[in-house]
Amino acid sequence: MLFRSEELEENPALEEGSPDDIAEEDNKEQEETENETEDETPQDEKEEYSDDDVSEALKEQDSFDIADYIEDDDVPYYKLAANNSSPDDERHESPVVVTVTFQDTLLSQLGLSDLDDKEYIIGQHLIGSLDDDGYIRRDLDAIADDLAFTQNISTTKEEIEHVLKVIQTFDPPGMAARTLQECLLIQLHRKKNHTKAIDTAVEIIEHHMEEFSRKHYEKIARSLNLFDDQLKEAIEEILTLNPKPGGGSAEDARTSAQIIPDFILTVNNDQLELALNSKNDPDLRISRSFQQMLESYSKDKKNKATKEAVSFIKQKIDAARWFIDAIRQRQHTLLTTMTAIMNYQKEYFLEGDERKLHPMILKDIADMVALDISTVSRVANSKYVETPYGTFLLKTFFSESLTTDSGEEVSSREVKKILQDAIEAEDKRKPLPDEKLMEILNDKGYNIARRTIAKYREQLNIPVARLRKQL
Repeated sequence: MLFRSEELEENPALEEGSPDDIAEEDNKEQEETENETEDETPQDEKEEYSDDDVSEALKEQDSFDIADYIEDDDVPYYKLAANNSSPDDERHESPVVVTVTFQDTLLSQLGLSDLDDKEYIIGQHLIGSLDDDGYIRRDLDAIADDLAFTQNISTTKEEIEHVLKVIQTFDPPGMAARTLQECLLIQLHRKKNHTKAIDTAVEIIEHHMEEFSRKHYEKIARSLNLFDDQLKEAIEEILTLNPKPGGGSAEDARTSAQIIPDFILTVNNDQLELALNSKNDPDLRISRSFQQMLESYSKDKKNKATKEAVSFIKQKIDAARWFIDAIRQRQHTLLTTMTAIMNYQKEYFLEGDERKLHPMILKDIADMVALDISTVSRVANSKYVETPYGTFLLKTFFSESLTTDSGEEVSSREVKKILQDAIEAEDKRKPLPDEKLMEILNDKGYNIARRTIAKYREQLNIPVARLRKQL
């Protein structure tokens, strides 16, 4: 892995710069050169340096050729830069988003509550102990011990519970609950305009939480003597509640973070076009000032300080060149790998139909690009591609093969798509069990066992039939 920021920080000979910056510098230097030519002094008044003088001053520098490190007029500067974008690319700055956490909201409400100093400190500690979902997961006795050790406050479980009840009246409703059952009950009790459906919902959560979580609706209806429409209304009230009033801050922040794709794939007149996303890799180049310093030192008389300076600059420029070459090689590897995937799954990328995905394993691509399987695996597991049909992790295009009745090999992704479509079309009052789903796929010509259906269903994050049931 190339640590770009660290290398930029450690090597002053390496810098970020766009082609526009380079062109602007070249134009500026050209103008300065033209002005100097107009004001040029007579040749006999200028100090001259011959190639022999330079060689003598640097002859002990391991056959160091100054020409390799000073830009020649015939060598365009772009050859010393790793450019990942064109002047036409749009450049966007990422805004810095400042958010207010639910802890901040609760603390502001705590300051307005009628608590004494000790209770206020206990409240602060409780709010700080909430997890990302807004729950208190620790035992209150353990929190009492924490307060004794960290705040030097002696308190009891009853005092902490009193403050906890106060916090549970704050917004959003359901905060500071110790269990899901308590969280749902807090929200139900705080609903305005209590109706019969809300009262029934409270009864279900308070006394039949296990049956509700397992969706044993018939058992609940028998126990509470409810008609189907009464049970349905109560369940609908429960489904409006928030099981994670804290919002799952850490997880949500990760999942909602904007994904910047590494590749951009477009379809133009039935032709696939692939490009690296330049926004992921800013341009790199060798510092112009370092080259100018090297040129200046090469004209000095031979002394220890000059040799040390030239050696240092040579080392840093060598390292910068190596790093730019490594970036180019990495980009070549990424582009080669993604090109092979694009060509292998051409039918899918042209239409976006998952049923057109071919069975593809890491070895297939590794053989095509003559790379090690581990290299292809690292690319597939960490890189994203933006397509007309969405942005995907590359590993989602890899799948095992299954054989149909006709002997044709198809991708497991195709089977999963058919399985998902069948579940989405089922009657939610009578969801299809795995055996019935197996029969549906077998009728379509896919030889698949019930345990494989269960495995694919779990991979699709689809619960068992009983948990998919709706009234």
